[in-house]
Amino acid sequence: MANAIEINNLTKKYGRKVALDGVDLTITGGKIVGLLGPNGSGKSTLFKCLTGLLAFDGSAKIYGEEVGVKTKSIVSYLPERTYLDMNMTAKEVFDTFKTFYKDFDIVRAYELLATLKVEKDVRLKTLSKGTKEKIQLIAVMARKAKVYLLDEPIGGVDPAAREFIINTILTRVNEGSTIVISTHLIRDIEDILDEYVFINGSKIVSCGNVKDVHSQGKTVDEEFREVFRCL
Repeated sequence: MANAIEINNLTKKYGRKVALDGVDLTITGGKIVGLLGPNGSGKSTLFKCLTGLLAFDGSAKIYGEEVGVKTKSIVSYLPERTYLDMNMTAKEVFDTFKTFYKDFDIVRAYELLATLKVEKDVRLKTLSKGTKEKIQLIAVMARKAKVYLLDEPIGGVDPAAREFIINTILTRVNEGSTIVISTHLIRDIEDILDEYVFINGSKIVSCGNVKDVHSQGKTVDEEFREVFRCL
Protein backbone atom coordinates (compact mmCIF):
# COMPACT_ATOMS: atom_id res chain seq x y z
CA MET A 1 0.00 0.00 0.00
CA ALA A 2 1.16 3.56 -0.73
CA ASN A 3 2.70 5.70 1.96
CA ALA A 4 0.10 7.78 3.77
CA ILE A 5 2.64 10.14 5.36
CA GLU A 6 6.18 10.93 4.25
CA ILE A 7 8.21 13.39 6.33
CA ASN A 8 11.75 14.43 5.46
CA ASN A 9 13.96 16.70 7.55
CA LEU A 10 10.95 18.48 9.05
CA THR A 11 12.06 21.26 11.37
CA LYS A 12 9.91 23.67 13.35
CA LYS A 13 11.31 26.47 15.49
CA TYR A 14 9.65 29.00 17.77
CA GLY A 15 12.30 31.66 17.87
CA ARG A 16 15.36 29.92 19.33
CA LYS A 17 13.37 26.97 20.62
CA VAL A 18 13.45 23.90 18.38
CA ALA A 19 10.12 22.07 18.59
CA LEU A 20 10.92 19.54 15.85
CA ASP A 21 14.48 18.87 14.78
CA GLY A 22 14.96 17.31 11.34
CA VAL A 23 12.22 14.70 11.70
CA ASP A 24 12.15 11.83 9.17
CA LEU A 25 9.18 9.48 9.25
CA THR A 26 7.20 7.28 6.86
CA ILE A 27 3.81 5.78 7.69
CA THR A 28 2.22 3.23 5.36
CA GLY A 29 -1.46 3.60 4.50
CA GLY A 30 -4.07 1.51 6.28
CA LYS A 31 -2.28 1.44 9.64
CA ILE A 32 -3.19 2.52 13.14
CA VAL A 33 -0.06 4.14 14.56
CA GLY A 34 0.67 5.38 18.06
CA LEU A 35 2.71 8.59 18.26
CA LEU A 36 4.07 8.19 21.77
CA GLY A 37 6.16 10.49 23.91
CA PRO A 38 6.17 12.64 27.05
CA ASN A 39 4.55 16.06 27.25
CA GLY A 40 6.47 18.66 25.28
CA SER A 41 8.09 16.10 22.99
CA GLY A 42 6.68 17.60 19.78
CA LYS A 43 3.62 15.39 19.15
CA SER A 44 1.06 18.21 18.88
CA THR A 45 3.46 20.36 16.87
CA LEU A 46 3.96 17.55 14.37
CA PHE A 47 0.20 17.16 13.93
CA LYS A 48 -0.21 20.89 13.38
CA CYS A 49 2.49 20.81 10.72
CA LEU A 50 0.79 17.89 8.96
CA THR A 51 -2.54 19.73 8.93
CA GLY A 52 -1.01 22.92 7.57
CA LEU A 53 -1.74 24.92 10.70
CA LEU A 54 1.96 25.65 11.21
CA ALA A 55 4.61 26.60 8.68
CA PHE A 56 7.80 24.53 8.83
CA ASP A 57 11.06 23.80 7.07
CA GLY A 58 11.58 20.51 5.25
CA SER A 59 9.03 18.33 3.50
CA ALA A 60 5.80 16.63 4.56
CA LYS A 61 3.58 14.76 2.13
CA ILE A 62 0.16 13.15 2.54
CA TYR A 63 -0.34 10.46 -0.09
CA GLY A 64 2.27 12.08 -2.29
CA GLU A 65 0.96 15.65 -1.98
CA GLU A 66 2.89 18.30 -0.10
CA VAL A 67 0.91 19.56 2.88
CA GLY A 68 -1.42 22.29 1.65
CA VAL A 69 -4.92 22.91 0.32
CA LYS A 70 -5.24 19.50 -1.35
CA THR A 71 -4.19 17.53 1.71
CA LYS A 72 -6.65 19.33 3.99
CA SER A 73 -9.48 17.64 2.11
CA ILE A 74 -8.22 14.14 3.01
CA VAL A 75 -6.99 14.72 6.58
CA SER A 76 -9.33 14.81 9.57
CA TYR A 77 -7.76 16.33 12.67
CA LEU A 78 -8.72 16.18 16.34
CA PRO A 79 -6.80 18.77 18.40
CA GLU A 80 -5.91 18.09 22.01
CA ARG A 81 -8.32 20.73 23.32
CA THR A 82 -12.04 20.92 22.62
CA TYR A 83 -12.77 23.77 20.22
CA LEU A 84 -16.55 23.41 19.85
CA ASP A 85 -18.94 26.20 20.82
CA MET A 86 -20.51 25.00 24.05
CA ASN A 87 -23.80 26.72 23.15
CA MET A 88 -24.19 24.44 20.14
CA THR A 89 -26.15 21.20 20.07
CA ALA A 90 -24.82 17.96 18.61
CA LYS A 91 -27.10 18.54 15.60
CA GLU A 92 -25.58 21.99 15.06
CA VAL A 93 -22.07 20.55 15.33
CA PHE A 94 -22.84 17.91 12.72
CA ASP A 95 -24.55 20.43 10.42
CA THR A 96 -21.48 22.66 10.64
CA PHE A 97 -19.14 19.80 9.77
CA LYS A 98 -21.37 18.82 6.84
CA THR A 99 -21.17 22.39 5.56
CA PHE A 100 -17.39 22.55 5.73
CA TYR A 101 -16.47 18.98 4.73
CA LYS A 102 -17.86 17.26 1.64
CA ASP A 103 -16.79 13.88 3.00
CA PHE A 104 -18.76 14.22 6.25
CA ASP A 105 -21.10 11.24 6.72
CA ILE A 106 -23.94 12.63 8.79
CA VAL A 107 -25.71 9.26 8.90
CA ARG A 108 -22.68 7.67 10.53
CA ALA A 109 -22.40 10.61 12.94
CA TYR A 110 -25.95 10.07 14.17
CA GLU A 111 -25.41 6.31 14.43
CA LEU A 112 -22.46 6.90 16.73
CA LEU A 113 -24.36 9.55 18.67
CA ALA A 114 -27.17 7.05 19.25
CA THR A 115 -24.74 4.72 20.98
CA LEU A 116 -24.04 7.53 23.45
CA LYS A 117 -27.76 7.84 24.16
CA VAL A 118 -27.45 11.63 23.81
CA GLU A 119 -30.27 13.67 22.30
CA LYS A 120 -29.17 15.65 19.25
CA ASP A 121 -30.82 18.87 20.49
CA VAL A 122 -29.17 18.96 23.93
CA ARG A 123 -26.64 21.78 24.25
CA LEU A 124 -23.03 20.77 24.79
CA LYS A 125 -22.65 22.97 27.87
CA THR A 126 -25.12 20.73 29.72
CA LEU A 127 -23.10 17.57 29.07
CA SER A 128 -20.15 16.06 30.93
CA LYS A 129 -16.59 16.77 29.79
CA GLY A 130 -16.20 13.22 28.53
CA THR A 131 -19.42 13.33 26.50
CA LYS A 132 -18.43 16.66 24.93
CA GLU A 133 -15.11 15.16 23.87
CA LYS A 134 -16.82 12.08 22.46
CA ILE A 135 -19.14 14.25 20.36
CA GLN A 136 -16.17 16.15 18.95
CA LEU A 137 -14.40 12.88 18.19
CA ILE A 138 -17.54 11.52 16.51
CA ALA A 139 -17.63 14.59 14.26
CA VAL A 140 -13.97 14.11 13.33
CA MET A 141 -14.28 10.36 12.71
CA ALA A 142 -17.52 10.68 10.72
CA ARG A 143 -15.55 12.21 7.89
CA LYS A 144 -14.57 9.76 5.14
CA ALA A 145 -10.96 10.89 5.34
CA LYS A 146 -7.87 9.01 4.23
CA VAL A 147 -5.83 10.11 7.26
CA TYR A 148 -7.01 10.80 10.82
CA LEU A 149 -4.70 12.67 13.20
CA LEU A 150 -5.97 12.35 16.76
CA ASP A 151 -4.23 14.31 19.51
CA GLU A 152 -4.91 12.72 22.92
CA PRO A 153 -8.42 11.42 22.04
CA ILE A 154 -8.71 9.51 25.34
CA GLY A 155 -6.64 11.73 27.61
CA GLY A 156 -9.40 13.59 29.39
CA VAL A 157 -12.04 10.89 29.82
CA ASP A 158 -12.74 8.16 32.36
CA PRO A 159 -11.93 4.46 31.73
CA ALA A 160 -15.48 3.64 30.59
CA ALA A 161 -15.40 6.48 28.07
CA ARG A 162 -12.00 5.32 26.83
CA GLU A 163 -13.42 1.88 26.15
CA PHE A 164 -16.29 3.42 24.19
CA ILE A 165 -13.93 5.56 22.14
CA ILE A 166 -11.56 2.70 21.35
CA ASN A 167 -14.13 0.01 20.60
CA THR A 168 -16.90 2.07 19.01
CA ILE A 169 -15.13 4.88 17.19
CA LEU A 170 -11.45 4.23 16.56
CA THR A 171 -11.92 0.71 15.24
CA ARG A 172 -14.75 1.62 12.85
CA VAL A 173 -13.17 3.68 10.11
CA ASN A 174 -13.08 3.47 6.34
CA GLU A 175 -11.16 0.50 5.02
CA GLY A 176 -7.66 1.57 4.07
CA SER A 177 -7.69 4.73 6.18
CA THR A 178 -4.72 5.61 8.37
CA ILE A 179 -5.04 6.71 12.00
CA VAL A 180 -2.22 8.33 13.94
CA ILE A 181 -2.98 8.62 17.65
CA SER A 182 -0.96 10.80 19.98
CA THR A 183 -1.29 9.61 23.57
CA HIS A 184 0.54 8.90 26.80
CA LEU A 185 -2.01 6.21 27.73
CA ILE A 186 -0.19 3.46 25.88
CA ARG A 187 -1.77 0.51 27.65
CA ASP A 188 -5.28 1.64 26.74
CA ILE A 189 -4.70 1.72 22.98
CA GLU A 190 -1.95 -0.85 22.52
CA ASP A 191 -4.31 -3.62 21.40
CA ILE A 192 -5.50 -1.63 18.36
CA LEU A 193 -2.08 -0.36 17.23
CA ASP A 194 -0.21 -1.76 14.24
CA GLU A 195 2.89 0.37 14.68
CA TYR A 196 4.42 2.79 17.17
CA VAL A 197 6.61 5.89 16.93
CA PHE A 198 8.52 7.14 19.97
CA ILE A 199 9.28 10.86 19.96
CA ASN A 200 11.22 12.88 22.52
CA GLY A 201 13.17 16.12 22.64
CA SER A 202 11.90 17.14 19.19
CA LYS A 203 13.31 13.99 17.54
CA ILE A 204 12.03 10.56 16.55
CA VAL A 205 13.70 8.14 18.96
CA SER A 206 12.54 4.84 17.49
CA CYS A 207 9.65 3.22 15.66
CA GLY A 208 8.51 -0.27 14.86
CA ASN A 209 5.85 -2.93 14.55
CA VAL A 210 3.74 -3.77 17.59
CA LYS A 211 3.65 -7.48 16.76
CA ASP A 212 7.46 -7.55 16.74
CA VAL A 213 7.49 -6.14 20.27
CA HIS A 214 4.89 -8.66 21.43
CA SER A 215 6.89 -11.52 19.88
CA GLN A 216 9.69 -10.61 22.28
CA GLY A 217 7.35 -11.13 25.22
CA LYS A 218 7.01 -7.40 25.91
CA THR A 219 4.33 -4.77 25.64
CA VAL A 220 4.79 -1.46 23.84
CA ASP A 221 4.37 0.23 27.20
CA GLU A 222 7.33 -1.78 28.55
CA GLU A 223 9.35 -1.02 25.43
CA PHE A 224 8.56 2.68 25.88
CA ARG A 225 9.77 2.60 29.48
CA GLU A 226 12.98 0.81 28.52
CA VAL A 227 13.78 3.20 25.67
CA PHE A 228 13.08 6.35 27.65
CA ARG A 229 14.94 5.07 30.69
CA CYS A 230 18.05 5.02 28.51
CA LEU A 231 17.65 8.59 27.26
